[in-house]
Amino acid sequence: MSESKKKVLIITYYWPPSGGAGVQRCLKFVKYLPSFGIEPHVYTVENGEYPSIDHSLEKDIPREAVVIKQPIWEPYPLFKLISGKKKDDKVQAGFISEDGKDSFVKKLSVWIRGNFLIPDPRRFWIKPSVKFLKKYIKENDIDVVLSSGPPHSMHMIALALKKQFPDLKWIADFRDPWTDIDFYKDLMLSKWADKKHHRMEKEVLQTADEIITVGPTLQKDLENIRGSKVQLITNGYDEADYPVYEGELDKEFTLSHVGSLNKDRNHPALWKVIGGLVNSNPQFKNHLKLQFVGPVDASLKASLEENNLLSYTEFIPPVSHSSVREYQQRSRVLMLFINRSPNAKGLLTGKMFEYLAAKRPIIAIGPVDGDVATIFRESNLDDLIDFDDQEGMKEFVLNQFEMYIQGKGHIGSENLKRFSRKALTKELVNFL
Repeated sequence: MSESKKKVLIITYYWPPSGGAGVQRCLKFVKYLPSFGIEPHVYTVENGEYPSIDHSLEKDIPREAVVIKQPIWEPYPLFKLISGKKKDDKVQAGFISEDGKDSFVKKLSVWIRGNFLIPDPRRFWIKPSVKFLKKYIKENDIDVVLSSGPPHSMHMIALALKKQFPDLKWIADFRDPWTDIDFYKDLMLSKWADKKHHRMEKEVLQTADEIITVGPTLQKDLENIRGSKVQLITNGYDEADYPVYEGELDKEFTLSHVGSLNKDRNHPALWKVIGGLVNSNPQFKNHLKLQFVGPVDASLKASLEENNLLSYTEFIPPVSHSSVREYQQRSRVLMLFINRSPNAKGLLTGKMFEYLAAKRPIIAIGPVDGDVATIFRESNLDDLIDFDDQEGMKEFVLNQFEMYIQGKGHIGSENLKRFSRKALTKELVNFL
């Protein structure tokens, strides 16, 4: 280890000006690492295909951070060309289909992505990154490398570096699963491709000096593959982003979903319940507003239309992170939807912690025995409502509507300090 400050090299695809959820974890680690005597070096892309752009996040990059950006070639321009998309159109992650069309070009591109772009479309950045970083690590006395995925090509860069520098400590951060991620089943994988994904995943998990991940269920799943301990550092919220809200709440009875919403997070049972309340309760009908901030799958719009709710709905394009906070803190109720997928119990999104920090009531739909449900109980919040529990959904919505009519501003969530980004960074420092 160098005599000066300990130096950590963080390899991440998502970095400002990228918006979206993927950027938050590494950005907040880097923001607070200098306060613990760690010098962060960030290696990221110069021209990434980001889901959204948010320059407001750049204020969180500390002056002590050294940020290195290198160009990347990705196949997305080719996909846009053959699919008729415009050059500036965003390619949505997580299989969000905003137009609802399942064209041959889309199916072909998914098949190519699953079977040839392994582990992901950023694979073409692996070799040039390894070549660049071999020299950079030597010249800058880097002590630790931390790779953050997905995209899991970041782990493959770190794996190659570990083979070049066996004494260099490597921490692999899994923000999401690899072969157990919810859309893995949609990749149209051949047996050969599936085996390759599993082989790469296992090599990363068994070669890294430390593995960290975001939730207890994913922690256990990764330990089964690794054969040894995986560390848990959850996502969280930045206290600096969530001062006490002193503004007014929405005048309407707003139920807001903030963030991307794919097909697996669309829960038709809720829209059936709300549609029924609109038909049977004139007062509810006159005050209701549904609000979706960020990209949504076409299946959501179809469900809303089926229940005659589109006229009560506002769709808002992606906004800056500071505006996200305002939408959250103004809303009467926040909607948190867990994917209806085989790995649902282990899904623990960063958005959930920001919802908690916003201190608004949350209608959370998902597995009642999953990781989110555990945190809700620990935070003295209402229990999760199961995917098909229409009575539970109706009771929750009517209770919140009654409080709204009475002019009561219900505040939720307690015991949050342990989820502050600074406290979580301190946990990371223990492994550095």
